[in-house]
Order: sequence, then C-alpha cells, then structure tokens
Amino acid sequence: MVADLNRCVGCQTCTAACKHANATAPGVQWRRVLDIESGKFPDVRRTFVPVGCMHCAKPPCMEVCPSTATRRRDDGLVTIDYDLCIGCGYCMAACPYQARYKVSTRNKAYEAGTMTHESAGERWERRGVAQKCTFCIDRIDEGLAAGLTPGEDTAATPVCVNACIADALAFGDLDEPESRVSRLLQDNRSFRMHEELGTEPGFYYLWEPSA
Repeated sequence: MVADLNRCVGCQTCTAACKHANATAPGVQWRRVLDIESGKFPDVRRTFVPVGCMHCAKPPCMEVCPSTATRRRDDGLVTIDYDLCIGCGYCMAACPYQARYKVSTRNKAYEAGTMTHESAGERWERRGVAQKCTFCIDRIDEGLAAGLTPGEDTAATPVCVNACIADALAFGDLDEPESRVSRLLQDNRSFRMHEELGTEPGFYYLWEPSA
C-alpha cells in the first residue's frame, strides 16, 4: 500500500470505511490517521499519516507468536489464524506500529445494550484473540478468484483505498512494474515507517518536503 501524505486531508473516511466493512469493536481502528503538527509559529503545518498493520516482510509479531497463528503469505500479506491464536498478546507487544488489538467483550458502544448493526456485524471468531488490518484479504482472494486485479478493480481492493476522497491511498502488486503502486514509487520520493528496525514494511509513504 502507498499513502501520499501530500494528498491526505485527514478526513478519516478510510477509518470509517474500514470499521464498517470489518465490523471492528468500539475503540478498535485497524486503519487510523495520525494528525501531526510540525514547525514553529508562524510557519506551522499539519500532516495526516494513515497507519495500521504494515504487512512487514520481516514481521516481529510472527517471530514471537508461540502458536504460529501469525503467518506471512507468499504475496506478502501477514495473516492471523484465529483458530490457532491463544490470545497471549506477545504479538501486540512486539509490533512497533501498535497495529494489533485484542477484544474480549461484545461489540457495544453503549452500556444500555447492543445496537442492531453491532449484533449483525459481530465476528465471534475475533473474540479474545489478536486482530489487525488484513488489507481486506477476503476481498483480495475473492477478487483474484474472479479474475480481478487488486488495486485496479474496486471489488478486489481494500475498502480504505476505495473510500479515500483525496485519492491518497493506492494498493497493488510491487512485483508488477506497471502497477500503480510501482509507478508511484518510481516517480516519487518515499519512505517507510521505522525502517531502521529492519521490519521491511509493505506500507510506503510519499513525501516531498517543502522548500
């Protein structure tokens, strides 16, 4: 995934789209947008930074998992097998991006009761185990099975990318030189978060510092 920080306006539409599609519990945001202020008055600026699971090539969460519930697929996606996860939380402690969550209670925004949409979207298999952004893996797999191309066909693309009103997010195959993400990285300066840790994140940021 590629995020263009020069385009992101901090609207949080990606966050809302993710919550709607994945029925995450209150307080759980697989796709968050950080609001960062920099500079000194009167030369100040705000930068909005989408974050979440970075789907690292060398994920520390996978290395510490005692049950092998966390795995990395050949296509680079880092997954969690909810049937194998024992909820120990080691992966949450190991993740340098604070991208993992554990929820042990029902999806309820209010103590008075569970709302209709919360009950309808309840994912019982995610109760008491680690959970995180999957890059909408179900959409990707179903799209590929139907002959669609992730990042080009919306039905096979993560919902946060589809929902972005500023076209700041892009998704695709970096092994394909002509994919949109490959072209974006070829034509722009980019960085990855906490590259110094050697995790080799699969989430890139485009950033052109002001003169």
